[in-house]
Amino acid sequence: AFGYFTYDNSSRRISANTMYDLASLTKVIATTTATMICYDRGLFKLDDKVAKYLPEFGVNGKENVSIRNLLVHDSGLRPDIAYRTFDTVGNKEKEVMDEIYNDSLIYPTGTKMVYSDLNFILMGKIIEKVTGTTLDKFCEKNIFKPLGMNSTMFNPPDSLVYRIAPTEYDSYWRHRQIWGTVHDETSQLLGGVAGHAGLFSTAGDLAKLLQMLLNKGTYNGKRYIKASTIEMFVKKQSDLSSRALGWDTKSYGHSSAGNLFSTISYGHTGFTGTSAWTDPTRNLFVVLLTNRVYPTRKNLKILKVRPMVHNAVIEALEKGK
Repeated sequence: AFGYFTYDNSSRRISANTMYDLASLTKVIATTTATMICYDRGLFKLDDKVAKYLPEFGVNGKENVSIRNLLVHDSGLRPDIAYRTFDTVGNKEKEVMDEIYNDSLIYPTGTKMVYSDLNFILMGKIIEKVTGTTLDKFCEKNIFKPLGMNSTMFNPPDSLVYRIAPTEYDSYWRHRQIWGTVHDETSQLLGGVAGHAGLFSTAGDLAKLLQMLLNKGTYNGKRYIKASTIEMFVKKQSDLSSRALGWDTKSYGHSSAGNLFSTISYGHTGFTGTSAWTDPTRNLFVVLLTNRVYPTRKNLKILKVRPMVHNAVIEALEKGK
């Protein structure tokens, strides 16, 4: 742990117990892991149409979008909704979902990769439909609590704010300092529980889940996911992009994993300044949690820092041999 919560002289130091808003790491830590569990239980097939579970979605050319299309981001959906068209009073879940359901595609399904939060918002809703419970409760019962990830949750209570790193001062939509509530605007409109963003966690908690995946589905003697399922989900799916199922893989050229991680490495980043990368060939993973959007998202230095951190880890390990 390094640094402080804020730039104030009176700011608390960051510790190993500091919780961070994971932003899009939610897609892999919560939603993709839950998807693997549901897949193992036979609750859906990857080539099932989204409209089979969310009938309202199957209009305006979206009838053939599959669960697989959501997971690899080639569905044809736009990247996000126009959240600024909503006022911020109350939960706007129905309005947000109606907008997604009624939307049209921006390109033909399966023809290219356009990263979209809408894909994982829908994936979260499918999980809720087939399990009969909310995404946060399903993840808590089946992933977080069994793994001992006791600081991992959606919508953390006010009593934990002292442990949570602040994110942005939102001067353009919410007009307040975001601290202890979700930074992602669409997730907030959905009540803070969404398949694409909203999860808070610590580095130590994420290490448990990443170790379970590295162990091919087991942790502390308990099996969570079939080995074959994990192998399929963390593998690059096509030549269209570097995407695995939910996870990303290391791209050629510039990668947030740096240039020393192996080509079969898998990981993901989050807008707030978070990332997790695993290199199975070295039996290692790196969790990097920062609050880079404090006090503003205009700070883009994390783009240089992430690869340097990952390179430094590999270089230190190589020297130590």
